[in-house]
Amino acid sequence: MKPKQNASGHVENSGRRSAIKAAAAGAVAISFPFIWTPSRAATKRIVVRDDGGIYNKAYNEVFYKPFRDKTGIEVVGVQATAEPTAQIKSMVDAGAYTWDMAKVSQPAVLTLTAGGKEYLERHGLESDPMIAKIPKQYMTPFGVGHNVYTTVLAYRTDAFKGRKAPNSWADMWNVKDFPGRRALRKYPFDTIEEALMADGVAPGQVYPCDIDRALASLGKIAKNVDVWWTTGAQVEQMLTSGEVDMVATWASRAQSAMANGAPVAIVWNQNIWGCDSWAILKGTPNADACREFIKFASDAKRQAALTNFFPAGLTQPEGFSFVKPEIARNSPTYPENMKSGVQIDARYWQQKQSVALERFNRWVLG
Repeated sequence: MKPKQNASGHVENSGRRSAIKAAAAGAVAISFPFIWTPSRAATKRIVVRDDGGIYNKAYNEVFYKPFRDKTGIEVVGVQATAEPTAQIKSMVDAGAYTWDMAKVSQPAVLTLTAGGKEYLERHGLESDPMIAKIPKQYMTPFGVGHNVYTTVLAYRTDAFKGRKAPNSWADMWNVKDFPGRRALRKYPFDTIEEALMADGVAPGQVYPCDIDRALASLGKIAKNVDVWWTTGAQVEQMLTSGEVDMVATWASRAQSAMANGAPVAIVWNQNIWGCDSWAILKGTPNADACREFIKFASDAKRQAALTNFFPAGLTQPEGFSFVKPEIARNSPTYPENMKSGVQIDARYWQQKQSVALERFNRWVLG
């Protein structure tokens, strides 16, 4: 039995994100040349594509305003569609920069730097003392790892009161021992990995993904999936209202429901994580200002301040020295949470995205 269609009746093409992004917001284009000098700083501004919502609020307080106060350079954060690779290519090809830099995932970085043309600047910050402390798994020549996002199994604690709660994707698939209303994402990213681990594939052997095996695994659970979700807001609403007892979701959505008082718990075992990076658009006249901003935003203590707004996935290990233990435990990069996690293979998905989408959509319609 294939997934039930929801009201929208379509698959959300949003890529992997710890939060849902809205449609692109406008911003003032920057076209004048920039020379990095104190006298120019007072009239300088850079535009950064971020995730909007709580991210924009947090970045304004922790990064944008303090950077302006220190350097005189204004930072304007604008919200845009998820994985805005098409917009970035268009800007670079036209030489018209609505944005100077963007927060994007590692698969997006690969997409923008493969195929013979680089649409992102090489940041050249690897030897900077602050940047050098960031683990290499969060770094590429074109992106500085800034935030780790993750997909987890979340469940309503009241639904499992007095009985064993799920602790793995196999438990999510086990309707006999873990009865309850279930929800999965109607999209192959993450869902393929979940299906493989539910079928017994060890976390370290998920890639390259056996799509045939994953779809067969999904076939075993499909008739017991009550909701195939397409947006993060939908997940948050379902967890808050109790419409579902367990759901595969971005950790940020489960955490938001918890912050609003919902009795929700997160299973960090077998979480599926990826990294967002600060990336500079190729050819922007403000590249040097962007580099200064990236160094500023990569400070461990400053990263830690993000946890005043949400349990950020810190890429600076030293940052946890400045975070309360009870908050640190809810961070995707808290050492204990990383132990059984699966790092998203960005290159695999960059190469196999279209094939996986075609196969998954055909299975849905099947």
